Amino acid sequence: MALSAVSDDGGATQGILRRQALRESAARTYARALPIVPVRARGMTIEGADGRRYLDCLSGAGALALGHNHPVVLEAIRAVLDSEAPLQVLDLATPVKDAFTDELFATLPPGLAAGARVQFCGPAGTDAVEAALTLVRIATGRDGLLAFSGAYHGMTAGALAASGGASAAGVTRLPFPYGYRCPFGVGGERGAELSARWAEKLLDDPKGGAPDPAGMILEPVQGEGGVIPAPDGWLRRMREITEARSIPLIADEVQTGVGRTGAFWAVDHSGTVPDVMVLSKAIGGGLPLAVVVYREELDVWPPGAHAGTFRGNQLAMAAGTATLAYVRVNHLAQRAAVVGRRMLERLRRFAAGRPQIGEVRGRGLMIGLELVAPEAGPTAEAGAIAEAGVGAEAGQAGSAARVGLAAALGPVAYADWEGAPGGTSPYGESTIEEAPDEVTPSEGAWLTGTEGGGARGTLSGDARQVLSGGAPYPGVTRTAAPPADPALAAAVQQECLRRGLIVELGGRHDAVIRLLPPLTITDEQTEAVLDRLADALDAAIRTSGTRSRSGELPTAAGPFAPPFAGNRH
Repeated sequence: MALSAVSDDGGATQGILRRQALRESAARTYARALPIVPVRARGMTIEGADGRRYLDCLSGAGALALGHNHPVVLEAIRAVLDSEAPLQVLDLATPVKDAFTDELFATLPPGLAAGARVQFCGPAGTDAVEAALTLVRIATGRDGLLAFSGAYHGMTAGALAASGGASAAGVTRLPFPYGYRCPFGVGGERGAELSARWAEKLLDDPKGGAPDPAGMILEPVQGEGGVIPAPDGWLRRMREITEARSIPLIADEVQTGVGRTGAFWAVDHSGTVPDVMVLSKAIGGGLPLAVVVYREELDVWPPGAHAGTFRGNQLAMAAGTATLAYVRVNHLAQRAAVVGRRMLERLRRFAAGRPQIGEVRGRGLMIGLELVAPEAGPTAEAGAIAEAGVGAEAGQAGSAARVGLAAALGPVAYADWEGAPGGTSPYGESTIEEAPDEVTPSEGAWLTGTEGGGARGTLSGDARQVLSGGAPYPGVTRTAAPPADPALAAAVQQECLRRGLIVELGGRHDAVIRLLPPLTITDEQTEAVLDRLADALDAAIRTSGTRSRSGELPTAAGPFAPPFAGNRH
């Protein structure tokens, strides 16, 4: 439908949305929170049928590395169409497929690319996960699987079973290092070490109850789980643990790949070389495509062990080749790292005065803001710890908790890190010189008992140790966070939409605002995204009845143009 035929009053939009609600499944998701009807898109901008324009920080759930309708992608697609080449060829060899494979292998970690094999799958990441699980089970002759809490690997049976919210026989779920809500109550590098130690001890315990694992599957950054980056040192430990026990390591890079996190593949940050990589989304240039890349020694499955009608999508392969090459040649992964750091720095400064923003985290252009209800106090776990005795008389309770943790996990091996100030941790890249002097508002809320977090201030002695992850009271840490606030997150998403910004929600309770802008985002667009998000956050906080620490909601960092008044970002 031409834009000129659409009325400016939104009548056409409302009609289309009504018909969608009447005819489409109750399982639809994005359409419920984002009631827009896109008719035109270029780069980061989407234009709706009502003429409104939006900055898109959803990017097709990360599938659009170059944004909408990038010229190199369109040119590649047109070239295939104009050549009269077949569009669908199952798994037959074609020049288009050969070029895609060449470009893909040129980007892979060298330790994998040298002897890699690739399986083209049905055109969705979840099918590639299924293929990876079939591959390692056949190669090892084992059926078990190691997966992690908070994970998301897809919606088909096997992929869903490996995801965090599922309960499945044969899947052993291990604790992912989620520092803000650490499952061990210590956070930081200590929490990551305990996560690794837990996995190692379980695998070596003949009475541990874990079925013999065919593989371990993990996300270098949990996306749907709430934008939780795995520490580089922890990833290296997972590689060491699996390699020592001949367990194939599967890296799910469906959303983290193609420069998204500031490296071409997220495993590149840590130097980890997995045995299997699951790839989809951006590798197709915005069109459906999914592959599994793996070490040649695993290539023992028989013909037809995994198949699919639409695994020969020539348009997607052409678009994918163009996208991979453009990201590589133009160093967009490096730019994503720079722009992402700038966005994180500004968002953290913004969050410092607002206890409703529990944590700002991310890597590259994969960013999340976890929203919390500080007035509700810490989580139930933190409350139980507090009742056990936090403060001047908490020494015995803390000691008891430490003894219990030690009994459960056994001795903790720190490699070259002694856990003391000035030591070098294998779970992070920096040297810890001392515990942090400052606390965030949400931490201050339960540490000091001040409603809404109180003023940012300095701590000393045990309180500083508590927040460093090296506390004498293992349960009392920065991870005893206030409960998540999904209602506030939903309100922020709607306020963003009103201001012409599309964002996604994620996390355990859908309380994490997620930003997945295209790698081609300009400096001007970056500032516009941050301005609109800041304004939306303050509007939603104001409406929810909560206030910033200063008692006044500050104005946005920069001037706002009317959201839809010809804004062409």
